[in-house]
Amino acid sequence: MNSLMIKALGFAVLLIVATIFVVMKLNIDIFADSVNALTMGGAIAIAVITSAVSVKYINQMKTDTASGQLSDDNWDGIGEYENELPSGWAYTFLAVFMWSMWYGFFGYPINAYSQIGEYNEAVLAYNAKFEETHKNADAATLKEMGESIFLVQCQQCHGATGDGLSGRAQDFTTHRSKAEVLSIINNGQNALAAFPGGMPAGMASGADAEAIAAYVAAGFKGDQPATFATCASCHGANGEGTPMVGPSINGYDIHNTLAKGKKGKIGKMPAFNTLITPVQEKALTAYVQSLAN
Repeated sequence: MNSLMIKALGFAVLLIVATIFVVMKLNIDIFADSVNALTMGGAIAIAVITSAVSVKYINQMKTDTASGQLSDDNWDGIGEYENELPSGWAYTFLAVFMWSMWYGFFGYPINAYSQIGEYNEAVLAYNAKFEETHKNADAATLKEMGESIFLVQCQQCHGATGDGLSGRAQDFTTHRSKAEVLSIINNGQNALAAFPGGMPAGMASGADAEAIAAYVAAGFKGDQPATFATCASCHGANGEGTPMVGPSINGYDIHNTLAKGKKGKIGKMPAFNTLITPVQEKALTAYVQSLAN
């Protein structure tokens, strides 16, 4: 046995002893359940295999010489040998793959207790109770709830008052600008997943488009242009929206943005569909809609 082998064995033993020391220090019973036993076995196997493989290939680097048939291709005179993949690598890969499949489907106790699982169950139970309690909440309650949600989830980018922090994010305290509405009329819109048909460009033009844009930007106040009938066929007589046809344009309809996220002025806003329940979304919408009134 050469000195390199002795050093490798010593290193493996040191790793195993250190692992056992840490486990004992933490008062973990290795054989209390299969997860602990598998973890300890894996740690020991990694220490032994790492040492053995290191010794093998370090020795090979000292003694082996290049051999085999050179490839026809070369780069600056440097070529590669057309040698097959070493069987040891192939068998090791196959063994690790088979073990990972066994561990993933059979070895790990997927039905066992976990703190994450308990937390997720508690959150789901609370959300169900919350939805049932507030499913018929009145407008004042929804607005109050929405303000609390906004201050926790939204104010970091949109500001505590929803003013968009001087243009860094969407400003909810004002209606869409006339220029923004005109851009949508002229260029169309197909960015909302709940409305797969999208809005084609050029639904109005010239003075008609100007009048519609001014009316929408003013928050649907004043005399409604006769040409708004073109918009009402999809968006509703008062811009309240029609399910699966056209979104609300009377105020900010935040459903699609919460569900899919949106590219904004300071980066991409992430989706919040897994963080907010339907009642919370309804409450947040009520609050955001009130900011521009």
